[in-house]
This record gives sequence, structure tokens and C-alpha cells, in this order.
Amino acid sequence: MTTMYGTIPTSDFYADRLDRVRSDLGKRRPWKEMLSSLSFPDGFQHSLSRINTNVAYFHMNYAMIVLFVLFLSLLWHPVSLIVFTVLMVAWLFLYFLRDDPIVVFGYAVDERVVLTILSISTVVLLVTRTTLNVVVGVAVGLAAVVVHGAFRMTEDLNVYGNEGVGGPTRLDLMETAAASFSSSS
Repeated sequence: MTTMYGTIPTSDFYADRLDRVRSDLGKRRPWKEMLSSLSFPDGFQHSLSRINTNVAYFHMNYAMIVLFVLFLSLLWHPVSLIVFTVLMVAWLFLYFLRDDPIVVFGYAVDERVVLTILSISTVVLLVTRTTLNVVVGVAVGLAAVVVHGAFRMTEDLNVYGNEGVGGPTRLDLMETAAASFSSSS
């Protein structure tokens, strides 16, 4: 049905959105895979290597963990929780559920830029009376990511293959670029 204001979304529109949410949230790595293969790292450099690999492999899961911990830290501040809910919608549509890159004035915006802008926006908009809660929530979330990244073994991860739902990982592309650069030298 069309009005002077445009088309009114039908139930098919909502069904398509729901299907997209289900399929796109399915791009995260399985939680069971995150919790398997834990061991102590051999040293500081080994733990840094593990953290880098695990962040590249589990980045969607890690973002969800940090946002969930931030959500928990805001439960006792309703206004901040409403702002956080609006920000979560922005996170969902601009970062988690996006298939194509965002284009601004004809230029594709890199995923890292979107992540940085959303992260800064989240912190700036939530810095009201809940500054301490936001800082502690983000710190606890990041600490959980770093601890998991250091203790999760990386030998069984298919970081360099395309088996993941999302296609080649950023690490896969970096490895390919490094291999082509070293072979041309």
C-alpha cells in the first residue's frame, strides 16, 4: 500500500529482516568453539600472538561480549540503558548486519573506521552520570577478551582458510598479501 509518505512495510519486510538477523548473527563463531582448547601460553610473546589471532578469528563474539558486559553495567541507570539500546540498534545495522561496505560521498568506509566511530559514539553518549559504570563495564569486557585471547589455543583455528561463514578473514587477506609481496622480492 502506497501513501503520500511512501510505502508501508508489509509483513514480508519484517520476515526478511528477521531472517537476515538470524543469518547474520550466525556469522559469529560458535561459543562452544570459543570455550574449547584452553591452555597456558608459553610466554609473553606467545600470548600476544594468540591474542592477535583470536581477535581476528573471534572478533564478532568478542564485540558481543564487551557490549553484553556494558549492558549489564547499565542495568541500574534506565536513561543510559535507553541510550545504550538505541546504540545497540546502530551497532546491529551498521556493524553486525551489514553485507556491503557503507558508502559515503562515493567512498567505501572501512570496517575498522565504522568500528572506531561506533565505539567512540558509545562511550561519548554514555558518559553522563554513569561514567564510572561505562569505564568499568568496557574495562571488564576488554579484560575478558584479553584473558580469553591469551588462553585460547590457536593451532586448531582455520584462520587462513575460507571455511568460516563470512569468507576470508582479515588475517587470511593479510597472509595472502604478505606471501605475494615476499615472492615478488
